[in-house]
Amino acid sequence: MSLQATTVLDASALLAYLQGETGATIVATVLTQGSVISAINWAETLSKLAERGQDPDAVTTQLINQGLLHYALQIHPIDELQARSIAKLRVPTQPWGLSLGDRACLALALILNLPALTCDRIWANLNIGVSITLIR
Repeated sequence: MSLQATTVLDASALLAYLQGETGATIVATVLTQGSVISAINWAETLSKLAERGQDPDAVTTQLINQGLLHYALQIHPIDELQARSIAKLRVPTQPWGLSLGDRACLALALILNLPALTCDRIWANLNIGVSITLIR
């Protein structure tokens, strides 16, 4: 059984937590309440960790064994509805240079009607119907 998600995490927020960076305690609190991350942002997180020498399989296993992954943090698969929502966010977020991963997080937050948690300060400029929480 998993916790009901209350927040959508961006890869930057999850990385801050996993690496003990500034804002990690905010993410830890959100995780105890239940969170969700887009499969795209999960792939981004694992990719960044791989760049830093960590094995994605080992990280996944460790997080499952800690009771974090699939309990406090759910991975939301990308479906056709989310793909369209990501595409619809391209034009209104283009002035801020948001990536596909950024838009995947925001699209999921829109679909689930949940706030998004990020380290990306540029998101504070957005007015797209998503509540944004900056962790630093």
